[in-house]
Amino acid sequence: MTAINAPRDKYNAVWIIFFILGLGTLLPWNFFMTATMYFTSRLKDPSTNITSLEINNETVPDGDPRNVLESKFNNVMTLCAMVPLLIFTCLNSFIHQRIPQKLRISGSLTVILGVFMLTAVFVKVEMSPLAFFVVTMMKIICINSFGAILQGSLFGLAGILPVSYTAPIMSGQGLAGAFAAFSMICALATGSELQDSAFGYFITACVVILLAIASYLTLPKMEFFQYYIESNGSRPLADEENKMDLLKKENSAEKRAVVNLMEEENKSSFSVFNIFKQIWVMALSVCFIFTVTIGTFPAVTVEVKSTVANGGRWDTYFIPVSCFLLFNIMDWAGRSLTAVCMWPGKDSILLPVMVGLRVVFIPLFMFCNVQPRYYLPVLFSHDAWYIIFMIVFSFSNGYLASLCMCFGPKKVAQHEAETAGAIMAFFLSLGLALGAAVSFAFRAMI
Repeated sequence: MTAINAPRDKYNAVWIIFFILGLGTLLPWNFFMTATMYFTSRLKDPSTNITSLEINNETVPDGDPRNVLESKFNNVMTLCAMVPLLIFTCLNSFIHQRIPQKLRISGSLTVILGVFMLTAVFVKVEMSPLAFFVVTMMKIICINSFGAILQGSLFGLAGILPVSYTAPIMSGQGLAGAFAAFSMICALATGSELQDSAFGYFITACVVILLAIASYLTLPKMEFFQYYIESNGSRPLADEENKMDLLKKENSAEKRAVVNLMEEENKSSFSVFNIFKQIWVMALSVCFIFTVTIGTFPAVTVEVKSTVANGGRWDTYFIPVSCFLLFNIMDWAGRSLTAVCMWPGKDSILLPVMVGLRVVFIPLFMFCNVQPRYYLPVLFSHDAWYIIFMIVFSFSNGYLASLCMCFGPKKVAQHEAETAGAIMAFFLSLGLALGAAVSFAFRAMI
């Protein structure tokens, strides 16, 4: 009945709004991640003026030696992002019943906008390296905490609409990283000083988040959206009316007994443990995928130096293009492929095997030209090796992760699918947090 009576989504306006909101959920983290050149430049010790560094009686011609804050920035940044993401993803499942959806979404977007405005202002403010490091990590914790609430609330809102309205959120999230990387490349292409480029870069982020806020505020005015919200809100009233009719016709004591029996049966059928036993392969697979991905990207991959540039323009664009832009484009391509191809199947042993094989990317990136390095040799020095590894690494991340997230809820009964999806989301966040933790070890081994 709902589908027959529902109004049309004129000009796909609601679809576009959900795409913009999906873009806004992952854009903040991607903007911080792709701006590592700017952040590490602010962490350099101005008093250091050494041109080479002796390590194990060898001279490393790598310019000024990096201080502790600079060398550990990417690892600490990833940890400060993924741990709050895991914690607040769990908390959102409890607070969503106590805090109105409008406050959760608009409030989270407003806080994230405020953080980016402060970040843009701090570009022009002189700060000591330690103070800048602490403030930056606090901002990363803040945007990922509210980003987790925003993401969970947005998917819950999309659940009220037809199934196809989850797709624009995923598409927006997939393009968020590519947009951030492209914005950084454009900022660098202006030829301005790094700090001036960073200022324009963060102002761009503010504009996109303002667009997301404006889009969300116009959403309740859409007839298509209003219809589904009102339909969803009217169901409890209809249920109450049915209950009243039944109580008039039946003995109240007998009715309570039946209701209690049905509740007990539902509790047993919705047992989280029983559902996990059916989807544990998919849950652990998606966890492992993101442990490998975040363990190496960006903590290890961003430290690779070009051997072709020789100090030219390519040296400036090598990481923004070959690392961030390439990763996000191929990750988005991998996610998109699942719309037309879902091989191997949900019960195939080949899927977890392919997931396990991704562990090979850890040593492959370690043996690229990561600098500075102290223990391992460089086996893949040419830029082409790094680019090839990045293409396969990012595409497999998007494709296999999307397969696991799609297959998980399909391995259980229809009424258990929502719970299965929540379990999959938790293990995805767990993989992000574990990846952030092991990234310290991976970088230290090099």
